[in-house]
Amino acid sequence: MFPLQEDSREEGICPICQENLKEAVSTDCKHLFCRVCLARHVAKAPASGVLCCPLCWKPCSEEVLGAGYICHSHQKKVCWFCEESRHLLCMECLVSPEHKSHCELAIENAISHYKERLNRRSRKLRKDTEELQRLRAQEEEKLQAVQFQVDCGIDRLEAELESQHQTRRQLETLPQQWPDQLEDMPAEVSKIFDISRAITQLNNVVTDLERTAKELDANTLKNASDLLASRDLMPDPLTLGQCSHPPS
Repeated sequence: MFPLQEDSREEGICPICQENLKEAVSTDCKHLFCRVCLARHVAKAPASGVLCCPLCWKPCSEEVLGAGYICHSHQKKVCWFCEESRHLLCMECLVSPEHKSHCELAIENAISHYKERLNRRSRKLRKDTEELQRLRAQEEEKLQAVQFQVDCGIDRLEAELESQHQTRRQLETLPQQWPDQLEDMPAEVSKIFDISRAITQLNNVVTDLERTAKELDANTLKNASDLLASRDLMPDPLTLGQCSHPPS
């Protein structure tokens, strides 16, 4: 962390990101920072070193960020994230038998790793959403074509009735001349509804992923891991598209 200039401070401005304070936290020396900015500074601090204020470099308490950044078992600063247990670990946790065979990442690396995964998943789902929108447009065009043919058939039937030149048997055969797709109209409408619902769900997921990536810090790593794991269990939304064409 590079030292910040004392004369760069402004009231209500974070000295690290130079933006308005968000969830401001105060160090022991009374300097204010965004919680996320200070959390990143803490994550970069040596595990066995003394935590210092990034502005004046005076020593700070490890509890400056709150209880979420302190190991509950050993009351020490957390420095690692365990991908198996999805817990933040201090140095004593790291060497315990419980985590001996687990994969741990330094918090700073974990934040970068999960942010990239969240953004990658978001980009993938945006492409899926675009594909579903294309499929919905195709289904809507097919439905409009069927509706047009049905309307033409009704117009023809009315014209024949008005002409009074058709026998009853001939009039009864007219509906049979309508397109076979008429029977599929309820299914087409249901399919369009299902695709629209999937698009809405994907948009909500993308919003969650992007918000989590933007706000990601040490205290939300578990949330990010849980979110990614839950999305891994989601069915492929594009399976709807495989049902958009009847089997040949």
